Amino acid sequence: MKASMAIQVLPMVDGGTEEVVRIVDEVIAVIKDSGLKYVVAPFETTVEGDSMDEIIDLLRKCEAKVMEEGANSVYCYVKLSHGKESILTIDEKIGKYQ
Repeated sequence: MKASMAIQVLPMVDGGTEEVVRIVDEVIAVIKDSGLKYVVAPFETTVEGDSMDEIIDLLRKCEAKVMEEGANSVYCYVKLSHGKESILTIDEKIGKYQ
């Protein structure tokens, strides 16, 4: 693993909290379908991949899914990490707390 991303999407959409949660669930399905390792947490989802390109491509798909699901706009809060050889994995960071 050479890249990771923490992403939080906040759809701007009519319909209140239920509609926001519905759209976030659709974005999490996109992440799941990517085949990449991921962990859903209360504020963000963390994803691991082999390259920054792979992670950025997934970010684009997540943003597009929000808009496809009817949002007027979207805020994406993203943290990225990448390295030449490897970086700390999800398990290395939080495994001892699970």
